[in-house]
Amino acid sequence: MDFQEFSQQNQPQKSTSEIISHAFETYKGVFLYAILAMVLYFVASMLIQPISGFDSRAFSEEITSADGDFTSIDIWSIPGMKLYYGLSGLLGLVLAPLYVGVIYVANKYNFKQPVNFSDLFIGYKQNFLNIVIYSLISSIIFTVAFMMCLLPGLLVMPFLMLGYPILLFENASFADALSKSFNIAKENYGTFLGVSLLSLLISISGILLCGIGIIATMPFFLVAMYSTYCAFLGRPRQIEFKN
Repeated sequence: MDFQEFSQQNQPQKSTSEIISHAFETYKGVFLYAILAMVLYFVASMLIQPISGFDSRAFSEEITSADGDFTSIDIWSIPGMKLYYGLSGLLGLVLAPLYVGVIYVANKYNFKQPVNFSDLFIGYKQNFLNIVIYSLISSIIFTVAFMMCLLPGLLVMPFLMLGYPILLFENASFADALSKSFNIAKENYGTFLGVSLLSLLISISGILLCGIGIIATMPFFLVAMYSTYCAFLGRPRQIEFKN
């Protein structure tokens, strides 16, 4: 496939609607792999509960019994909560390369290349350290922004839309990925804001399906990152990865 063919068929225009449409079409082809990545994440998350001593069922019952008045609940006094929170953060960093794996699978599907289960783990074989550091920094940015209020958190999202694709396709450092993603989003903020907000709504829509549907919808945000990269940076570098 040459560049012209890619431009005509695989690269969305630089608009919110085109990027979301491209992400939908791509996600339909890779959603089984995306769901598998989410299942791995949730299984690992459940495994650390008994290690920490945190009882999520008891916590849910306490939240329900509060009847909307959460001022009396001290979450840090709940047995195992501090350790569970710490282990969850560590788990999020260790599993961050799976996000990159979903993007890699989306790219292979986009170019009609055969996809393998092991493709999900490319982030553990390429640029692992930078992916983990980037995940840590972006998590801190999001935490601080959302602690200020919901709106600052939403306004920050567009600046991080290209980070993971840049780490994958350009083998960039975490600093370069942050800088490049920020600069491109700054110049095209309206489009990036539209894509990030719509992608977020689609990703969390699975909550409406008894909650478990979130496994099927959450990875859509990662595919939207890939589509945004294609729109603004063109054809990704084809990666040689031996399964």
